[in-house]
Amino acid sequence: MKSKPVRSSSPTRSPVSRRAVAAGLTGLVGVGAALALGSPAAAAGGSYVALGDSYSSGTGTRAYISDGTSCQRSVYAYPSLDAASLGLALTFRACSGATVADVTNTQLSALSSSTAYVTISVGGNDAGFADVLTECAQPAWMSNCNGAIDGAQSIINNTLPGRLSTLYSSIRTKAPNAKVIVVGYPRIFNGEDCNAFTWFSPTEESRLNATADLLNSRTSTAAAARGFTFVNPTSKFVGHAVCDSPEWLNGLSSPVSESYHPNVAGHRDGYAVVTKPAFGVTLATKSASNTYSADAIAAGNSRYAAADRTIAPERFVAPDLTTPEARAAAKRAGVDLRSRASIDAADRSWSQRQAAGVR
Repeated sequence: MKSKPVRSSSPTRSPVSRRAVAAGLTGLVGVGAALALGSPAAAAGGSYVALGDSYSSGTGTRAYISDGTSCQRSVYAYPSLDAASLGLALTFRACSGATVADVTNTQLSALSSSTAYVTISVGGNDAGFADVLTECAQPAWMSNCNGAIDGAQSIINNTLPGRLSTLYSSIRTKAPNAKVIVVGYPRIFNGEDCNAFTWFSPTEESRLNATADLLNSRTSTAAAARGFTFVNPTSKFVGHAVCDSPEWLNGLSSPVSESYHPNVAGHRDGYAVVTKPAFGVTLATKSASNTYSADAIAAGNSRYAAADRTIAPERFVAPDLTTPEARAAAKRAGVDLRSRASIDAADRSWSQRQAAGVR
């Protein structure tokens, strides 16, 4: 692991991330709170229901619909962008933190025989990916990143396929006429950790990316078994991972809840580009009267708000070396917490041991 200088804050830059704030705000200036979307009454393309977790809701875009929940739905998320381009009537049910069980219990009620299109991304929270990132971001001398990744991969291999099969069957039952598009996850890392306050090693980043690939593989298999279309965003995000330029995925950000999610560019230039063709719909001709605002989306979700509030967001937690647990781990490892050089040197040593399979 390399030594990383602690970056100072400035009025325009988060102290914990080089580009996350700038990338997340790209395109927001002057746009306002509304996005042109096909209205339910006027949209010619049909009814579209967006299901899933934070990668579909728009966590990471820094601009959220005020609907009384913590779902973090955004007009800059790919479901909103796709609906706008294709003239579809969007019912936006995706919610930050959603697991397969949450989708089943709180989102499927939006489906019906008249639903024409469904998108869904789910599975990352079932595997506990936010907790895995939290573990791996810590210095190696106070974490068990390999163990966390092993646990997530076990869930993905042994538990998730059955959950997805049951969920996909339920979607088909409730929306028998819909084209269902299952959306995967990008690789988050590029082999570098450019952030001053995280300690991902190259080996850890490689294993985390491999876990995203594994999740996509199992999800794709389950989707194919139901005759659903699987869309893999991995190739679109190559060159735009955390610490790339430009980033389409936020690194450690302020607020922390924005971390390790696609930003505005990630949804616009990554996800929307790969999901939109899967609908098989030509671009709609929109007029100024065929629009509705973020408030209209919130109003459409109002009847689901109580159910949405039962979903607990799964959030990455930034490393904190001031806790009693951190001090105890530092003492065991012979780390001087007053010295960044000592912290990083021990991290490199322990990372090398873990990469060699020494736990």
